Amino acid sequence: MGAGLFELRRDEITGWWVATVVDRQFQRGRFAQAAAQVDDGGACQNCAQPAGDGIRLRTLKDYAFHVVGTEAESREQDRSLSQVALSQARASGSWRTIVAPPGEHRPIQQVGSRILIEMLSMARAAIDDAAKLGQTEYLQVVQNWGAQAGARTNHLCLDLYDLPQVPHRIAEEIGGSARQLIREGGCPYCRLVREETRPGTRMIWQDSASVAFAPFASRSPFEVWIVPRRHAADFAHATDTDVSSTAEAIRQVLTRLARLDGPPHNLILHTAPLRENVDATYHWHWEVHPRLREIAGLEVGTGLPVNPVSPEEAVEELLRERVEGEIAGTP
Repeated sequence: MGAGLFELRRDEITGWWVATVVDRQFQRGRFAQAAAQVDDGGACQNCAQPAGDGIRLRTLKDYAFHVVGTEAESREQDRSLSQVALSQARASGSWRTIVAPPGEHRPIQQVGSRILIEMLSMARAAIDDAAKLGQTEYLQVVQNWGAQAGARTNHLCLDLYDLPQVPHRIAEEIGGSARQLIREGGCPYCRLVREETRPGTRMIWQDSASVAFAPFASRSPFEVWIVPRRHAADFAHATDTDVSSTAEAIRQVLTRLARLDGPPHNLILHTAPLRENVDATYHWHWEVHPRLREIAGLEVGTGLPVNPVSPEEAVEELLRERVEGEIAGTP
């Protein structure tokens, strides 16, 4: 580690910079934070809607995004406002959620493999369906766990946001991957998989199909990427083996993170846009972002993420205690 207050690290794919704090000794108590329960008044709507005993797909809003643009464009739209037929509403994006069976309020790492595999498989099918429908640009899959991470329910679920635009982060990753492909002649994510497995200083877990590691330019404490070894841009094209391996990787990572008192987190899928062919230049992956830091003035003023824990320290802490029984879980 350097001797300065910050070590400036650069994401090789996007070119974005991160300020990693390197002059402070790691204090576990500062990051041991439990995910807070959501005050739902004792009535969980995801337990009751839709009806059924298994994993279900619930539509929360069929018209979730209205593209306004600038203030001037918004005023122009107001002058020519017309009603939108319900049958066409999804063209502006929907908000749906994949909900676990009724009463399932446990975190992912405690529910076992079967439920998680089924939920990921349903997300895979939703992306494929959205691409075939051809009405939107991107399907964002996220899990918000804990009130601090923006969760609106205590129920285990994956939210699906059918967006009318490609998110900036995804566009930056695709552009950066294309530049890397031109310069290096290969997918940068495939290269990351190879390079991270060799020294292993940031590796958390791996099997024959997936790897889980803390990226060199981690933007937040204990950030983890789960990347398949097999190259594919679109999660809709993930094999059953890919899905099973990803489910196990997520469970392994969150089991280790649970040692920090079960922190709030966001689990986010990065996959190909629905209408673009980026098979050669992109690589789907999942990211885990625990919500364990405050946003200070340097970050607000510069847009430079400030990470108070280096990824190497984070991995060392996560792997400090290897207890086989913790990871076994329920089949």
